[in-house]
Amino acid sequence: MTSAKTDSTGATPARRKRRPASFLTPDLILDTAMAVIETDGPEALTFRRLGSDLGADHTAVLRHFGSKDDLLLGLAARLVRDALHDFAPCENWRETLASLARRIRTACLRHPGVAVLVAARTSRRDPEFHGADVVIGALFEAGLRGREAASYYRVLADTALAAGAYEASFNVLDKGAQEGDRLAWHREYLAASPQRYPNLAQVAPYLADIDEEDQFETAIGLFLDAVELRAQRAREREGDRAQD
Repeated sequence: MTSAKTDSTGATPARRKRRPASFLTPDLILDTAMAVIETDGPEALTFRRLGSDLGADHTAVLRHFGSKDDLLLGLAARLVRDALHDFAPCENWRETLASLARRIRTACLRHPGVAVLVAARTSRRDPEFHGADVVIGALFEAGLRGREAASYYRVLADTALAAGAYEASFNVLDKGAQEGDRLAWHREYLAASPQRYPNLAQVAPYLADIDEEDQFETAIGLFLDAVELRAQRAREREGDRAQD
């Protein structure tokens, strides 16, 4: 039988004790999960890894999040919570919606690995409900109601999250791939045959000047213009009905 190791005094060192499960909170677990993803990638996120990083048995983590999917939904809610931190609606509905969309993008870029993993999920938790309530209130202010307001809420939420996650997915690429994609706008697009691609050739010199923020602001601007147009049409329909 192998003898136990001893220190220089001849004493057997005590096995490192795990911290009691009572110190764990959902927020601490989510903080740790986010750190694991951003450091080592989504595939590194396991309950055993969380337990190890937290200094607790992994079963203690399961008391707060009963499954991997439950944990991912918690991360989705955390992303939205971070985006809404200290948010207050603006003086007009258009700026309220634009500000919310920008905050979602910022949260995705702050935690790109998490965004890529959970941006498509519906968390079913308070931060998401709060965000939905604010967006729908702004759409009511714009003049939309009922199914139209519901539809535009879904579109705005998905557009902001999709755009943020798309940009985040670029940020988690290795540096070589990022550089190749950036250079493509200056190199391959400019070199494309104008005989084969005459329309592309007319705008190719401008493509490299358009960055991610330009794209995001253009997409949100188009969305808000559509809301304004739809709301105007709704008001016109109500006016027509009132005259009948």
